[in-house]
Amino acid sequence: MNILDNTASGTDTPICSAKGCRADAVWVLAWNNPKLHTPERRKTWLACEEHREHLSKFLDMRGFLKDVVTLEEWSAAEGQ
Repeated sequence: MNILDNTASGTDTPICSAKGCRADAVWVLAWNNPKLHTPERRKTWLACEEHREHLSKFLDMRGFLKDVVTLEEWSAAEGQ
């Protein structure tokens, strides 16, 4: 997924995926649903500092959460 697909209108700033949140994203939560996705596939949610723990717990309770990294780290890895 291109992280910039989840940007604030008119900007290139990625925003949090939490419902109704318009804060800048700081974290990338990589996940997959094993019933739907191959093991190597990663979908992403973005999170601000305030929503990182809540979104992580939501995904982890379902067994979907695979990794949590900073947006900076994720972007650097995508650029390689």
